[in-house]
Amino acid sequence: MTDLTMPNEQTLVQQAQTDPAAFARLYDHYLRRVYNYMRYRLPDAQTADDLTAQVFHRALEGLNSYDPQKAPFGAWLFGIANYVVKDQYRRQQRLSWLSLDSVRQRFSLTVPPEEAAIQSEREASVLRAVARLNDREREIVALKFGGSLNNRQIAELTGLTPSNVGIILYRSMKQLKATLETQGVSK
Repeated sequence: MTDLTMPNEQTLVQQAQTDPAAFARLYDHYLRRVYNYMRYRLPDAQTADDLTAQVFHRALEGLNSYDPQKAPFGAWLFGIANYVVKDQYRRQQRLSWLSLDSVRQRFSLTVPPEEAAIQSEREASVLRAVARLNDREREIVALKFGGSLNNRQIAELTGLTPSNVGIILYRSMKQLKATLETQGVSK
């Protein structure tokens, strides 16, 4: 598990507040984790791409309002990501969390077609199982596995205690395992 902050992060943030070009290193450091978080929370890759871009756009626009005394930059950024996802759900009026077509888009030419089909079906099963979690559980699973955050960092973002995060993750994983077993999906 990587740490949420990067070396010299505060200095980079201060530079980016006066020189937007300095924001590029922060963007490079957090892009994959924010995108992964979005993929756990959103129905398809295109929406995740669009909203990830929106997160960084909002972060750059609001950089002067960032207060390092309140939270580390990464926590602030994931807070924006969480808000963007919730805003998207409000706009869609919570239509559908998961589109199976979005899973089918993940075809890889680097593996044999049989293996790609099996992997695609496993991914679809996992995403269907994750979709059955409640919003809080889905958010915490997304922060843990999509955002690569530890329980303490998730607790800071969600206002829960680290032990409560651990309990929710444990129960969510247990529920996911049971759901996948009933679907006949092996490890």
